[in-house]
This record gives sequence, C-alpha cells and structure tokens, in this order.
Amino acid sequence: MTLNKVYGFSILLPLIATFASCSQPSPQEPIEPPIPEVGIVELEATVLEPEQYQLLDIGIKVFDIVISEEESLDIGEWIFTEIRENETHYLPYVLRSTLVASNQWGPVRVLPLEDPSMDLLISATVLASDGQRLTMQVEAKDSTGRLWLDKDYTDQSSAADFPVSTRYTPSNQFDSANFTEPFQDIYNQVNNDLVDVRSTLSTQELINIKRVSQLVYAGDLAPESFAENLGRNELGRLTVVTLPAPDDPQLERVNEMRQRHHLFIDTVDQYYESLYEEMQAAYVIWRKYSYDQIEEEMAASESYDFNSYGRSRSYLTLTQRYDRYRWSKIFEMEYQDLSLGFSNEIAPAILELNEQVHGLSGTMEEQYIQWRRILQQLFELEEEVPD
Repeated sequence: MTLNKVYGFSILLPLIATFASCSQPSPQEPIEPPIPEVGIVELEATVLEPEQYQLLDIGIKVFDIVISEEESLDIGEWIFTEIRENETHYLPYVLRSTLVASNQWGPVRVLPLEDPSMDLLISATVLASDGQRLTMQVEAKDSTGRLWLDKDYTDQSSAADFPVSTRYTPSNQFDSANFTEPFQDIYNQVNNDLVDVRSTLSTQELINIKRVSQLVYAGDLAPESFAENLGRNELGRLTVVTLPAPDDPQLERVNEMRQRHHLFIDTVDQYYESLYEEMQAAYVIWRKYSYDQIEEEMAASESYDFNSYGRSRSYLTLTQRYDRYRWSKIFEMEYQDLSLGFSNEIAPAILELNEQVHGLSGTMEEQYIQWRRILQQLFELEEEVPD
C-alpha cells in the first residue's frame, strides 16, 4: 500500500511540475513607449536668404503607407484604398510647401523615385492616418549617405481644425486660401529638425554634400568616366577623392544634362502640385468624416449604460454599426460629388504635355524612368560626337 502511494506520488510529481511550468506567465515582449505628440510648433523660417552652400536641393520621395485590414474594412475598401493611395502623393506636397515657406533651402521638389541629383533626399512612411491622428516615420539622407533624420512624428487634430460644413456647392466652395493643414505642426517640426542638423555641419561639409551630388549624378550618366572621383571615408560616406577640372568638357556636358533634368523634375513637381490642388477638398471631406466617426464611436462607448441592456455589448455593437453605415453613406455621397472630376483635369494634361514634348508615356513614375534613360543615351551619343 505504501509502495503504491509512493509510486503514485512519484508519477504525480512530474505532472505537477509540468502544470506549474505551464501556469508560469510567459515573458512578455517589451512594450514600446508611445510616440510623443509634436504639440504646437512654430516654423523656423528666415527672412534673409541663407548662404549659397546652405541652400541644399531637396527631393521628397512619394510617401509609402501602411494600411491595416481593419481600417480598410471599417471605411469601405474601394473608397479607403483610393484615398490612402492618393494620400501618398498629397502629404509629400504639404511637406514640400512647408520647407519652401521656411526659406531655409534651395529648390524643393516632390519626386516619384529617388533622384541622384539631389543634395538631400527625404522619404517617409505613413504609419497611421484617420483624420484624428497622423503618425509617420521620416528619414532624410544627404548625397554622402549621412543620416539627418530617422524619426517618428505624430500629432492629433481637433474639431476646430476642420471646416464647419463640408457640403461644397457652387455657392459654398472650398476655401483653400484660408484652410490650415490640421497636422501642420508635424511638417514644421520636420523642417526645424532639418535646420538643426544643418547647423551642426561645417561649411566644408555642406560644400562637400553639393560636390558629391554633382559627381553622383555624373556617375549615373557615365559610370566609367567618373568612377574614380568618389570614394568612401571611414564612416562609409561618399567623399570627393579628386575633382574634375572646371573646364573639363565631360563635366560641362554633365552640368548641361543636370540642368535639363532639373527642368523636367520641375514639371514633375508641378504634376504633384496639381494633384494636391485637385484632391484637397475631397481629402478634407475624408478627414472630417473619419474624425467625426471616431468621435461618435467614442461618445457612444462612454454614454451607454450597460446595466440597462444586460452585460452584453450587442446593443452597443449594433448601434455603432448603424452609425458607421449612416456616416459612410453621407461621406460616400459627398466624396463622390466632389471627386467626379478628380484627377481628370490638370494632372493628366501634364502627363500629356510630357508625351508631346519629350515623347514620354505612362504614369509619372514610368515617365521619370524613361526620362533618365533618355538623358543617359543622349549623353553617350554626345560623347561619340567629336568636339
């Protein structure tokens, strides 16, 4: 009897140990702290134009975006996808306008892809955008490969940031001149952060950025001719090893090609400006709708007395679904009314102009790639023609 008890107990011990180990809480992954809101930020602008070496040419690449399945289903997939995709072209132009308004930089352009002729390239990923909150990760690198920014920015809007009425008609048109971007503080902060980084660089470092971008573009046109002019320092950044002579005929051709390229990307930037202007009113409607929907659901969650309807959340769920459906229909009607001519006027005309003038076709991204190929081929042909 005693032996059986001992034997039985010996079997139970590993089982108890197993259950005990299962009941131990598994180590949790560390929770990342929330991104602090930028708050109220005044744009660091200057009246006096900075020194020439400080006026960096800036390219802002069309933003990337993160879309969760839940967001898409909440709003309605076709509308949500269309808006968020166009948002990737809209938001870069807001940043571009902010940098221009600061008077701190050289030419600032929105571009479909990375551009080898730029002194400073900015890219961003929109992590969240629902009218109430905007969160994005911004990265900025100069031509040498130096990282200026790698930072998350977020801010929250309020009802006062939106027009009282979004029922735009011929007699009640959207007033873009008096509309302030709800998340303008984010863009102001990005500009100010870039100005802060620039202030830490010496005159020679800023001059080197401009020289490197010139030679990077030269290497993009003729890799074999300019391969020896650039090297990397101990930090892995590009630096000038040897400068071509100022009267070098190849460098003169490169500078001519670069000027042609900049004229073309000025047209590209104009294309994104047109998209911005065409979609601004529709985008404001989308943000206002989304903001109101979030506020409605938060208010509903706080006001319902669950004791009156049992402990079930079914009543709240049904009510929220009805409210969401009602608001989505209102938004859909307003959005469709406004977007009937959306992107059917100025922007396609620019694409058509590029086709007529440059022989380019396709989307702006495709035209941009074609244009770079044309310049490379043109440079090669000119090299073959004796002076």
